[in-house]
Amino acid sequence: MKEPKIIAEIGCNHKGDIDIAKEMILTAAKYCKADIVKFQKRCNKELLTPEEYNAPHPNPHNSYGNTYGEHREFLEFTLEQHKQLQKWCEEYGIEYSTSVWDVTSAKEITSLKPSLIKVPSACNLNKNLLQYLCDNFEGEIHLSFGMTTKEEEESIVEFFEKNKRNMDLVIYSCTSGYPVPFEDICLLEITRLRERYSNRVKAIGFSGHHLGIAVDSAAVALGAEFIERHFTLDRTWKGTDHAASLEPDGVRKLVRDCKAVYKALSYKQIDILNIESVQRNKLKKNQIKW
Repeated sequence: MKEPKIIAEIGCNHKGDIDIAKEMILTAAKYCKADIVKFQKRCNKELLTPEEYNAPHPNPHNSYGNTYGEHREFLEFTLEQHKQLQKWCEEYGIEYSTSVWDVTSAKEITSLKPSLIKVPSACNLNKNLLQYLCDNFEGEIHLSFGMTTKEEEESIVEFFEKNKRNMDLVIYSCTSGYPVPFEDICLLEITRLRERYSNRVKAIGFSGHHLGIAVDSAAVALGAEFIERHFTLDRTWKGTDHAASLEPDGVRKLVRDCKAVYKALSYKQIDILNIESVQRNKLKKNQIKW
């Protein structure tokens, strides 16, 4: 098992403000010590029907526009802005990545040549999207299994095997909810995915939408090599994802704990470790040897 990488998912928590996005990159890199930040890219008129685009937001309190389409457009960064985000990531020493929701967005983000692109749970059955990434993107393809049957999981992995891209594929255990109660996280799905797919894909990850950080360390102990959590500067901000996100101190502690668990996941290489020798000589010196 490799040391886990922690992904601070900014998504749309920047509220459509490039300066807030910059601050979030800097905070994730320097304060939280995360390995990767992740944004989102959508072509809303490709994703939404005209009726959906022009409908009111289902929760007006969280809306940044008069319609759902306007709301989504307000939160969308252009390709040029994503280029700037990528430059800031390089400057601050953290990896840039983005989830793509459609083929148009995949084409745009592929042109930036990031080391990884994410396919969200909502899009993992979009064969046109998956085919485009298999044919045109050379990096890792990360894909979440939220809202996905076991039969669909198998079909997705087989699709990547047929395209000879399965060893670039990272699959994530995920429950799609905001937030997810602990009893619905189903952490042992990580074990199931490892047993079924560890020899067929590059790695297994865990994408969490729960509260707190206790669960993520357990995910590392079960073998997750990528831990993805939503990240915000303020959980009270307007928007649908903030309440299920971690603030900077939460991400910092999560990184600390997950890395600590990884270091602890080992067997004793010798019967008596060097750190034990002093204590053994002190505490067992008068005991009869068996």
